[in-house]
Formats: sequence, structure tokens, C-alpha cells
Amino acid sequence: MAAPGGAHAQADTGSPPAGESLLEYYRQMALIRAFELRAAQMYRMAKIGGYCHLNLGEEATVVGLMAALQQRDYLFTTYRDHGYALARGLEPGRVMAELFGKSTGVSGGRGGSMHLFDQKARLLGGYGIVGGQIPPATGAALALTYRGEPGPDAEAVMCLMGDGTTNIGAFHESLNLAALWQLPIVYVIINNGLGMGTTVENASAEPELYRRGCSYRIEGERVDGDDVLAVRDAARAMLTRARTQRQPGLLEAVSHRLRGHSVVDPARYRSKEETERLRELDPLPALRARLIDDGTLTDESARRIDEQAEQQVDAAVAFADASADPQVSELFEHAYATPVPNAPHQLPGDPLLTLAHASS
Repeated sequence: MAAPGGAHAQADTGSPPAGESLLEYYRQMALIRAFELRAAQMYRMAKIGGYCHLNLGEEATVVGLMAALQQRDYLFTTYRDHGYALARGLEPGRVMAELFGKSTGVSGGRGGSMHLFDQKARLLGGYGIVGGQIPPATGAALALTYRGEPGPDAEAVMCLMGDGTTNIGAFHESLNLAALWQLPIVYVIINNGLGMGTTVENASAEPELYRRGCSYRIEGERVDGDDVLAVRDAARAMLTRARTQRQPGLLEAVSHRLRGHSVVDPARYRSKEETERLRELDPLPALRARLIDDGTLTDESARRIDEQAEQQVDAAVAFADASADPQVSELFEHAYATPVPNAPHQLPGDPLLTLAHASS
């Protein structure tokens, strides 16, 4: 069974007219919005298990960052990874199937919402442990320095993290090494103002998080995460420096999630006034209005794009529903990259010991 495909460019390699780029970005943002709303619905229907974190409200940041990447670049994400997978070009059906825990999912149903992975797309995982992605991403950037010389066609790494992650040791250790070893990596802080339910101001002595790179002489920049072009251009400039000069960068995108930390979080730590303010900052209707005002879209063409996104998500859910569950006999496959002695093989209900001489 083939998964329903996505229709996104992976990155802008040239400089098309702003209206043309924005129209494509709007399509991607509409798909992510429709996908995430449906994921929340499917979670409430118990078709998705475990934890589920959504990109609702962060679509402009997601699409802008992915537009800056080249296909040859590597991406490490947090557990809030659905939108990044879609914008990176993964098929919505395969992403939804992974959320459903189905064998046709991008990780064969083993990873679920927080652990999307696709080697071909060079999406090297969503990470469920806060900051768990930073050391591996830094190691990947080190590996790239052994592959070839810096230049415009060199590979680079982008490592995403939330604002709360900047307080852990691995963040500082990794930035220090990246600066010392001149690694081709851009660290991106998605600052939605809250580490779960704690504000940045109450958790960080320096709430302007991009400044933390100064300790390691890493250039930092803060950008409006609701402006897809601003995010793209800032990320692209940092990736260019990483490729050509082996100069790591630290980009802070100030974005806003419209829901709680996860699907089950009612976000009671927000006042009604704050919730309403964030709704007014919603980047999707803002971009729609901008495209209509400049004549790139009409109300009717915008509605068609939104409907097409819904149809893609309908097809993704249908594909996930029709997909097979993983077989119990495959439970221990992929536990190790290569065969190892004494690898686990017992299934639930198997006896702990096999008696060679049961009759003795």
C-alpha cells in the first residue's frame, strides 16, 4: 500500500519571487495545521498512544527553517517533530501511520509521535529526552569535517531545541566543542516562551537566549518566528557560514504554541488574555491575509488550499487506519544495527529458562 504523498519543496535553492515562495510556504503551513489538528483528534480517539506534542502556532518557524535546509543537510529535532517531518518532504500517510504505531510508519511503528526518523530525508530523529539530540547532532557535524573541505556545496547540520533545553549541561558542552572544533552546525532554539509551564523569564537569568552563544564566541541572532521569510533568511545565512567557514551559529526563533505543552495539557498556566493574544499572533491567518492583500491569493483560492490540506490529511488517516500493526515476531528487530551475541529474543509469555533435559 502506497502512502499518500506530500507536495512540498524541500528548500529554496534560488531566489524566486517572494509571492511565489510565500504561496508554497502557505500550502505547507496549511498542511501542517490540518495534520496537527487531526492528530489531536486522533489522540482523543485513542488511535495515538504515548505522548503527542503539536506544532500548532509554530508553522511559520517550521516551514522557514526547513526552507533554509538543503537536501544534503542533516536535521535533528525535538519531540515536537510532526511539522518538521512534513516540511522536510515525508509523506503525510507515513507520518500519521507512525503516530498510529503502524508498520507502514516512518519508523515502522516503533517510534511514535516523538521519534520520527527517515534516513533518506536525513531526518535523524525526534528525541524524547530534553536535549538528547544536541550531542549526537554535534557529533554528526564533527563527522562532516572528515568528509570534505568547507565550501558552498558542503553539508551542514541543523539541531533544533526548545527554550528550556538551553539550561542543561549538554547545551553548553556541545556549543563549546562546536566553537573549538569549528563545526558546520546551526543550533536553533524554538522559543515559545514556556518550558512546559514555566516562563523563560522565570527559568533563565538571560531570557534573550541567543546571547548564550557569546560565551563560546558563537554568533547568535533572534528572529520573529511568525515571519516565515525572516526565519528562512536568518537560518540560510547561518547555514552558509557553517558550510563555507565552519562557523557554528545559534538562532533563536520566537514562536508561540497555541495549545498546551502536549495534547493532554490544558495550559491553565495561561490567562484568558494571554491565550487571546496568542491567537491574534497566529501566523497562518496572518500569511493568508498578506497573500490576499497583495493579490497572490483570493478568498476562493485560499479556501481551496485549505481544503486540499484537509483532503491530504483525510487520506493520511485512511492510510494509517488501513495499515497493519507490527508483528509480535518482529519485536526485537532493529534493536541493534548489526547482530550481537546474546541479543534479546524472548517474547512476552515465553519461559525465562529453557531446560535442556526436562525429564532429568
